[in-house]
Amino acid sequence: MTQHSRDTPQFYLTAPSPCPYLPGRHERKVFTHLVGERAGDLNDLLTHGGFRRSQSIAYRPACDQCRACVSVRVVANEFRPSRNFRKVMARNADIIGEQRSAVPTSEQYSVFRAYLDARHRHGGMADMTVLDYAMMVEDSHVETRIIEYRKRGPDSGITGRGEELIAVALTDVLSDGLSMVYSFFEPSQVSRSMGTFMILDHIARARRQGLPYVYLGYWIEGSKKMDYKARFLPQQRLAPSGWLRIDAEGDMASEPQD
Repeated sequence: MTQHSRDTPQFYLTAPSPCPYLPGRHERKVFTHLVGERAGDLNDLLTHGGFRRSQSIAYRPACDQCRACVSVRVVANEFRPSRNFRKVMARNADIIGEQRSAVPTSEQYSVFRAYLDARHRHGGMADMTVLDYAMMVEDSHVETRIIEYRKRGPDSGITGRGEELIAVALTDVLSDGLSMVYSFFEPSQVSRSMGTFMILDHIARARRQGLPYVYLGYWIEGSKKMDYKARFLPQQRLAPSGWLRIDAEGDMASEPQD
C-alpha cells in the first residue's frame, strides 16, 4: 500500500437497512477508515462535517430523501444548567468521575452488559461479547479516553478514587471539544439520570480544558430517543449552510457559526 493511499481517505456507501429511529424508513451510511498517522486530524475534520466514530470507522448518514439526523454540539463555555439540571448534579454529588486511558476491564463490561440487557435487548449491539466490547474500546487510532463514574467511598477524600462503578463514557478528545462516542450506566441506578449527568460532566470537563464544544452525535426531531439532546443549550446544529446556533428549543439561528 502506498503512502498516498494510506493518507487519502476512501469513502464507501452501505446498502439500505431499516432505520432504527424512524419507523418505515431505511438508512444508508457513508464511511471511511480512520487509520495511520493522520487519523486524529481526519477524525477532527470529519467530526466537524457531521461524522461520528465507531472503532476505526468514521461514518455519517447518507439516506435518500431524508436529512432527519442532525449533528449537535453544546457550546460549553456558555452553557448554564437549568433548575432540573442542577437537581441532577445534586443527586449525583456522591459520584466521582475518573478519566483513564482507553483500556477495557471486566468491571466495565459487567455494567455494559447489564445496560444492554435492560435498555437495548433487541438492538444491534445486544449480542456483543466481552471481546466485542474490548474492540469497541481499544480499536481507536485517535486520542480516546475512558471516564469511569464511581460512588464515593469512605477513603475517597484521601485517595480521590471512588468505589462501585456506576457508569462509563468512551470519549474522543478533539482539537475543539470532547466527542461522546458511547456511554452506558448501571440500570439499577436509573433514578440518578446518569445519561444526563455524564453530559453535564463532559460540559464541565470541556470548559476546564478550554475546549469550546461537546459533541453529542445525532439529534432527530420527533424521535423520543433523541429528545434529550435538544435540552442542552445553547447548542449548534449542523445544517447544509454550516453550524447554526440554537439558544432555545424551537429556535434556529439564521447565520452559520464558525
